[in-house]
Amino acid sequence: MAITVRFIGSLRAAVKKSELSLAAKKPLSLKRLMETVIKKNPNLERALISPELNDPRLNALMLVNGKEISVLKGMNTVLKDGDELVIVPVVHGG
Repeated sequence: MAITVRFIGSLRAAVKKSELSLAAKKPLSLKRLMETVIKKNPNLERALISPELNDPRLNALMLVNGKEISVLKGMNTVLKDGDELVIVPVVHGG
């Protein structure tokens, strides 16, 4: 089973790639996938996860097959063979 993860903007620089292809033996949740991606790419953790809340959604827009995860099941969205996750950084300021 293969899942493609695409990185946009500053996240691409943190990972030093525009995309990763991850193999999994069975469908897995977005939360588990993100744990795996961050473990393999520690620089991504600083760019993606809010240290105060430990929640990657705060610093990124996540799209699974073109749908924002909030209209799916959030971090509990189950990813299957051929799915694509796109992660877009969100800039906060004011």
